Amino acid sequence: MKKFLAEFLGTYALVFAGTGAIIIDQQSHGAITHVGVAITFGLVVMSMIYAFGDISGAHLNPAVSIAFTIAGRFPLKQLGPYIFSQLAGGVVASFTLKWMFPGNELLGATMPSGSEMQSFVMELILTFFLMLVIINVASGSKEQGMFAGLAIGSMVGLEAMFAGPVCGASMNPVRSLSPAVVSGHSEHLWIYILAPIAGAVAAVPVFRILKYNKS
Repeated sequence: MKKFLAEFLGTYALVFAGTGAIIIDQQSHGAITHVGVAITFGLVVMSMIYAFGDISGAHLNPAVSIAFTIAGRFPLKQLGPYIFSQLAGGVVASFTLKWMFPGNELLGATMPSGSEMQSFVMELILTFFLMLVIINVASGSKEQGMFAGLAIGSMVGLEAMFAGPVCGASMNPVRSLSPAVVSGHSEHLWIYILAPIAGAVAAVPVFRILKYNKS
């Protein structure tokens, strides 16, 4: 239960701080800025890894949990409870923000600025590289250690910085699903569920090739 609570709390913090930054930026007419939003996502991910990495691994992301399971680093029997805990944390965070900012329409939901295919490919590539970083610095299925949080948080912030204006740089089905469900804007949700999962899963065989062919 400690693992599931850690995933709930970590994902709650991620969605609350990350999408909260987007909402507050809109409410304050740009006081946080896009750069500030990207930094917020990176810092909250880094902080939650240091807080909960040694308890649950701080996946905070169903795509990461699925990829770890396929890689043989995470037990299949825990996959369902982990995803449920992540979903619960994200949805509760979005409901909290809905209560705090009832006039905000999207609640930080991710929306493509161009075509759906452009955002799908972008999300797939972003999550692919994010998962490569995660699986290389993680210990088993746990994102822990002195540099894991820094590396992963930096990657999240970097990708959000340059890709956010194009696709929202979700890289996490729960990060997109939670505000979409609570706000009622789920028209592009399939992109942000399928692309991150596909990208994370695609990183697993590439990691194996790199790992087993080290000189």
